[in-house]
Parts: sequence; structure tokens; C-alpha cells
Amino acid sequence: MMSERFWICLAGLSGAIAVGAEAASRHLLQGDPRRLDFAATGGRYALLHALALLAVALLARRGGGAWRWLAVAGWCFSAGLVLFSGSLYALALGAPMIVAAATPVGGSAFIAGWLALAAAGVFRE
Repeated sequence: MMSERFWICLAGLSGAIAVGAEAASRHLLQGDPRRLDFAATGGRYALLHALALLAVALLARRGGGAWRWLAVAGWCFSAGLVLFSGSLYALALGAPMIVAAATPVGGSAFIAGWLALAAAGVFRE
């Protein structure tokens, strides 16, 4: 079982990266709207899912039988952060478009994370 401290730490790191990426992209990519949009979208989703990870941590703190679903949600959100936001950050930095193939996989991981969070509410023991 993952401790809530792990998810809080991951939420904090994700939030910091999202804010830093957004701020840096506004300064460094202002002349390239396409790359700026990649970075802004990645940052927006990363910040939202940092909050979702924080929710996972707070719910895990309460304990109960839903911890398995909460762990699934946390790992799915984490995978989404790497694959979705990470691929958009890479594209913003000039990576080849083949990297975009990871974006929908990351989006699917985000969706799976939300479904696992819902399952944690339904199957709570």
C-alpha cells in the first residue's frame, strides 16, 4: 500500500513542475503559439492532476478498504502526468512529432485514474 505521504509528495512535485513549465513557456515560447499551446495544455492538465493526487492522498489518509482503488487512481494519474503532460512539454521543447503518440495514452491513463477514484467510492469497505 502506498502511503499518503508519497502521493502528497508527488502532488507537490507535479504542481511545482506545472507552474514552472507554464511560467517558463510564457517567457521562452511567446513567439511560437503552437509550442506555447503545447506547454500551456500540458501545464493545465498537470496542475489539475496534481490536485487529483492530493485528493488521493487525503482519501488514503482516511483509510478503509478503498486503498487499492486509490492506489490504482494515483498510479494512473502519475502515468498520465508523464505521458500526457510530459509529451506536450517535450513537443513544446521541439521534440519530433512522433512523441505526440504518447499523448492519447496519457489522456487514457487520466481517464482510468478518474474511474478508479470513482470505484474507490463505490467499493469502499
